[in-house]
Amino acid sequence: MGERWIDRPRVARLRRRFVSVDIALRVADNYSRHRTGRNASLLAYFGFLSVFPLILALTAVLGFVLQNREDLPKEIINSALNQLPIVGQTIGTDPSALRGNTGVLVVGLVLAIWSGMRAFVVLQTALDDVRELTDDERCSFVRARVKAFVGMLAVGGAQVATVAINAVATAIHSARIDEMLLLVGGVAINTAIFAFSYRELCSVRAPWREVLPGAFLGGVAFSVLQALGTSLVARSLSHASFVYGTFAKLI
Repeated sequence: MGERWIDRPRVARLRRRFVSVDIALRVADNYSRHRTGRNASLLAYFGFLSVFPLILALTAVLGFVLQNREDLPKEIINSALNQLPIVGQTIGTDPSALRGNTGVLVVGLVLAIWSGMRAFVVLQTALDDVRELTDDERCSFVRARVKAFVGMLAVGGAQVATVAINAVATAIHSARIDEMLLLVGGVAINTAIFAFSYRELCSVRAPWREVLPGAFLGGVAFSVLQALGTSLVARSLSHASFVYGTFAKLI
C-alpha cells in the first residue's frame, strides 16, 4: 500500500503543529476509509423504504379496529394517528373507506420486516467498518440477521417507551414539567438505543465504558435533530397543500 495522504510530510507537520487540524484531517480520512457516505446512504434508503409497508400494515389494522366502532374515528382524529399520510384524511372524511384486509396486513408486515432488517444489517456493516474489522471477524449471514432482528425489537421497545413517556407527560397537566419530562426522557431513550447499537450490533462487543460517551453525545444530538425536524415539518404542513403535505409527513 502507498503512503496515505494524511501521513505525507507537509500534512504531518500541520497535524503536529495544530491539534484542531489534526482532528479535522483524521475525521476526513476516517470518513473516507470507513465508507461512511455509502453506509449512511444505504441506511437512509432502507429506513425510508420501511415506512411505506408499515403505513400499509397500520392501515389494514385500523380497518379491522374501526369496524363497528363509531366512536373511534373521533378519538383517532385527536391523536397522532391523524398525522399519517392519506390515512388521517380518510378517517376524517370517510372512516368507512378503511377496510381490514388480512392479505394487505401480511404483505405490509413482511415488507416492513425485510426492509427494516436490511437497514440494521447495513448499520452492522457501518459499525464494523468504523472498528476496521476484517472479514473473518465479522458476523456470519445468519448471525447478522439475528442481530438485526434483535435491533428491530430494541427500537420497537424504545418507541413504546416514548409513547409511555408522552402519556405520563400529558397526564401531569403542567407545561414546564411536561417539556422537561419529554426532553429528559427523549435523550435517555436515544442514548440507550445508541449504546445498545454500538455494543450489540457490532460484530465485536465493546465494553460499556467505551460506548457510553459517544452514545450520550449521539443521543443529545439526535434529540436536537428530532426537535428541529418536528418544528420544520410542522411549519411546512401549516402552509402546504395536500400533495406536498403528504411528502412532508412521510419525511
